[in-house]
Amino acid sequence: VQLQASGGGLVQLGGSLRLSCAASGRTFSMDATSWYRQAPGKERELVASISRGGSTNYVDSVKGRFTISRDNAKNTVYLQMNSLKPEDTAVYYCSVDAHYYNDHDEPVVFRSWGQGTLVTVSS
Repeated sequence: VQLQASGGGLVQLGGSLRLSCAASGRTFSMDATSWYRQAPGKERELVASISRGGSTNYVDSVKGRFTISRDNAKNTVYLQMNSLKPEDTAVYYCSVDAHYYNDHDEPVVFRSWGQGTLVTVSS
């Protein structure tokens, strides 16, 4: 499964961006999906996640500003980012937990990562 992330860019303080992550490849079912970010000199952190049923979780620093959503029919996950701050500057990565059934009808569970998209917020 390949993940293609897009939507990053340069935005001013208080601006908005919408990230997208489209999954493609063999037939699979997309389970939990997440967005992570990694700022320069910092460890990667989980920003938001959404289950297949739509339950969401956010890191405290983005609550009320970011919204994660998904379109199961399109195998795509989104991250709407509003009221952006300079501290949101980072490379954002999408992550998809998925599964498919092999020739023995056994579930194969895996995680795929997108290539990362840079978000820069200027003050």
